[in-house]
Amino acid sequence: MSEKYLTDFNLWINQTAQLLREHRWHEIDVPNLIEEVEDLGKSERRGIASQLNRLLLHLLKWQYQPQRRSDSWLDSITDARTQIELAIEDSPSLGSYPVEQLEESYQRARRQAAKQTSMEISLFPETCPYSLELILAEDWLPEN
Repeated sequence: MSEKYLTDFNLWINQTAQLLREHRWHEIDVPNLIEEVEDLGKSERRGIASQLNRLLLHLLKWQYQPQRRSDSWLDSITDARTQIELAIEDSPSLGSYPVEQLEESYQRARRQAAKQTSMEISLFPETCPYSLELILAEDWLPEN
């Protein structure tokens, strides 16, 4: 079964699921199954971090480029908030993850905002100027 994991991942998944349904424990490729389960958790955390980064990027652009504000920025802000909320609803144990990721995500967003706006990075605060509560608040947007 390990060879299928390397050569046809989708087939491996389908066969592993079937083996689990049939309680054929001795035939399951346990080492690779463990790896995949662990990767699922990493994927959920990466998803939250990615959405938080996108959200912070658009909040910075909203605040520092008021003349360029657009519906697409609002859509991006709203969608990122929704995706974070949904991920935490699906996995409540990740509820504290945005707090843990805030400063790292902010630094990424700050660098991206500087590049995308062609503004000096020093114009953006070195530490996140927004509380997580405001960042995730449905209707909050930063002022100029």
